[in-house]
Amino acid sequence: MKKLTYLTFSLFSVFSFAQQVSEERIRTVLSTLASDEMKGREIGTPENDNAAHYIAALFKENNLEYCTGNSYLVPFNYKGKTVYNVCGIKKGKTDQYLGFSGHFDHIGTTGKTNGDNIYNGADDDASGITTLVGIADYFKNKKPDFSMVFMAFNGEEKGMLGSTAISTDKTLDPIYNNLTSLFNFEMVATESEFGKNAVFMTGDGFSDLAGIFNKNAANGLKIHPDPYAKEQLFYRSDNVSFVKKKIIAHSISTADMSKIKHYHQVSDDVTVVDFDNLTRIINNFGTTLEKLSPENFAPKYNDKVRF
Repeated sequence: MKKLTYLTFSLFSVFSFAQQVSEERIRTVLSTLASDEMKGREIGTPENDNAAHYIAALFKENNLEYCTGNSYLVPFNYKGKTVYNVCGIKKGKTDQYLGFSGHFDHIGTTGKTNGDNIYNGADDDASGITTLVGIADYFKNKKPDFSMVFMAFNGEEKGMLGSTAISTDKTLDPIYNNLTSLFNFEMVATESEFGKNAVFMTGDGFSDLAGIFNKNAANGLKIHPDPYAKEQLFYRSDNVSFVKKKIIAHSISTADMSKIKHYHQVSDDVTVVDFDNLTRIINNFGTTLEKLSPENFAPKYNDKVRF
């Protein structure tokens, strides 16, 4: 009995150590962002503002510092209205930064008067925001070698408006001038075609980021090549706003385009989310990032990329 008790305790200890961020936490954050009350988070709506304030509150929970000014909310103009990106930083042991981003807006509601009329955007891209929040959770009580910047973009669905605005904000140049790379999380709620604990990276052929990351990857996590390279997704998501600044910036995804039927549909709700897999990916990203430093992680573009 003592041996069994010890074994149970040992397994629990290992599991607890491995699961730095709980599935319950991941479920709470994603479900809140993708709730019916958020009404699809379309830019310019009160619900979009509510989402921005919710993300800011999560950043505060993680004791992040402001990127600029006296708020996590970084305003820009949309059709004469003030809307917000959300940005927070965690200081590490060096002034070199890693960036983590995703977009929190979605496409709102349909004109239907009966049945489901809300584009909840659980996968697109509440899952991406949940991932960057999860990474911030992971490092809440840690001191990584890299400093970290966390950016939740608005207006991606209207043409990458938020990432364009914040990437050109001169008050953030002290961060951007020291930004080693940006991981932009875009639709990571489902199991990839490569299986669980696996993601793909857009524009993988344009830099050596994936190769360096995979050498340090923890617990079987792997970044795979982009299976949809012909779609030019590298140039069609928020990462491109930073590519234009010649910052290493790629989008990370698990979307299996051969199976996904919920893209920009009202069916993109929490029922499509593989919370166990997402939690595993977040924790393994965190464990991998702990191993990275400016000495062993300095990815470069090659001559194939178009700026």
